[in-house]
Amino acid sequence: MNDAQMNDAQGFPAFARQQRSTRGRSWWARAWVQAMEDTSLDSDQLRKGRRYANSGQVGTITISPGRTAATVYSPEDTYESVVRVDELSSDDWHRFSGQVAARAGHIAALLDGEMPHDLVEAAADAGVTLLPGIGDLDPSCTCDAWELPCQHAAALCYQVAWLLDADPFVLLLLRGRTRDALLDELQLSATRPTEAGVSVADVLASTPAELPDVPELPAKVSGDELAVTGIEPPEGFGPAVLQLLVLDAARRARAILNALLRGTREPQLLDEWQDAVRLAADFPELTAPLTEGTGRDLALGIQAWRYGGGPGLDVLEHTWTPDPAELNRARTELLAADDDLAVTTALNQLTIGADTQLRLDHDGRWHPYRLVDATWIPAGTPSKDPLVIEW
Repeated sequence: MNDAQMNDAQGFPAFARQQRSTRGRSWWARAWVQAMEDTSLDSDQLRKGRRYANSGQVGTITISPGRTAATVYSPEDTYESVVRVDELSSDDWHRFSGQVAARAGHIAALLDGEMPHDLVEAAADAGVTLLPGIGDLDPSCTCDAWELPCQHAAALCYQVAWLLDADPFVLLLLRGRTRDALLDELQLSATRPTEAGVSVADVLASTPAELPDVPELPAKVSGDELAVTGIEPPEGFGPAVLQLLVLDAARRARAILNALLRGTREPQLLDEWQDAVRLAADFPELTAPLTEGTGRDLALGIQAWRYGGGPGLDVLEHTWTPDPAELNRARTELLAADDDLAVTTALNQLTIGADTQLRLDHDGRWHPYRLVDATWIPAGTPSKDPLVIEW
């Protein structure tokens, strides 16, 4: 590692043992995992890597330009795993920053600590590949396995996806720039003259202060109002199913437009299974083909979605580690209401007695569950107050 890499290196604390999707929740994380898994020729190594990642056997992760590394602990030995990715050249960054600086919305998002998805499009317009693809990740490890990635390097990659969930700027650091360095370059790009002799900063400064009124949101449409004609359904899809998918696309587009117009959060990004659950919950007639297509029982997921949407589905599938003070506060409130309760805590879950549980989502809401025939079942709508739950 050279001096510049050492100066830009960032260390991230080891993840505790947990049960969490190793595919990541964010768009950036899933793209990273896809690049790693597409490179692998041994699914068994990936399976073992997922187990290592969830069992807390990966130590502190160090991210630096072109390199991520960690110590991985196994019962028989300790290994040093490294995954390398090509850094972008100075010329690449110059072209990329020029494209981003020309889009005021991107600069504002970066200043707010967000990394919009269409940065990939801006990079492509500049002839720069931001996301890694097949063969772009170069894993190595001190173990004697010949498969690449081995289980230890795969575990490191899966946990890097979790880092990308929390901070997508990790990807920019891997490609060779810290967030601060990129923002400095953007400021320089904004003051450079364009081909017409006017700087981007001058263009932005000349923008009228008064913006037009926000347009009205289009009215909701029903299935009867959508005319799907002249489109041949894909193989295995009947006309009725195609009609439902078009209706769903219209609803999703309206929800995204509503978020953009009102400045609220856009609909949650979903993976393939989560989206199948959402579709089955909204259109029960699609449950059978979606169950067959995913190879999974959707019943519990549908129930969780109908009670709590995306966050409800997330707490059904995943655990996470919230602020301990938040769990202790909820536990204290429950005991204050009834000091005979037996309340135990584990990760984001409060178990009350033998058959009742509250699960905390990332938005601070508690989702109720009941234990039925050895299975925890979603049992009601979530609430910010653990004492006010609709069962």
